[in-house]
Amino acid sequence: MKTSPSAPMTGSSSGGAPHEGSLARMTPDMQTARILVIDDDPRIRGVLEDGLSEMGMEIVTAGDGAAALEKLRSDTFDMVLLDVMLPDILGWDLLSTLREEGVETPVILVTARDAVDERVKGLLMGGDDYVVKPFVFSELWARIQAVLRRHRPAMETRVGDLVLDHMKGTVTRAGQPVDLTRVEMALLRRLLEDAGHVVSRSELLTSVWNIDFDPGTNIVEVHIRRLRHKVDKPFEKPLIHTVRGQGYVIEDRE
Repeated sequence: MKTSPSAPMTGSSSGGAPHEGSLARMTPDMQTARILVIDDDPRIRGVLEDGLSEMGMEIVTAGDGAAALEKLRSDTFDMVLLDVMLPDILGWDLLSTLREEGVETPVILVTARDAVDERVKGLLMGGDDYVVKPFVFSELWARIQAVLRRHRPAMETRVGDLVLDHMKGTVTRAGQPVDLTRVEMALLRRLLEDAGHVVSRSELLTSVWNIDFDPGTNIVEVHIRRLRHKVDKPFEKPLIHTVRGQGYVIEDRE
């Protein structure tokens, strides 16, 4: 049986996933995220896994702090949902350990402890948000999306009418697809990282070809010419410019 998105979820809840249709429309462009759910209650883990999987998320679960730390040290996640009251370690301590080890994965603390000082404590220790049980799935889902938006890089980079879609790995200009080779794509990405600023020949050699010395060839110039042939030549305004004696810059000039 599925619960309504407005039904509260508690440690004793036997409800399942929310109705997808009522929530999916909230964020039609949301990309899949990999989320680690840490809770000692198997029913809560099950409800969250079912509900978030239905929303398109990839879910991994852990029932205690030791298992969670092992997963976090050996794998990569976009977010952690962390219950504060775990059987072997407090969520605060697990969060503190993560931050001390340099793990910056966003963490939403999920707990029945709703005292203001405890919520403040969790945020000050490096938590990104705090949800109190019993909670409504739609609220948790909204908070997950908000945290992901804050932490995820831009989905696309634009210069003039040129668009690089990082998720799809595609390039368009004036709405027309631009087919690039692997090297041409790497060159474009590097130029776009510093759009509006000059990128030197040596920086391109290091970034694209992993060469930290001058090979004595015109490899950069050849591939820049090929990139321009696809990105600039078919269009009225060039975007890739040579700065004599310095390097190259991509920008929309008047």
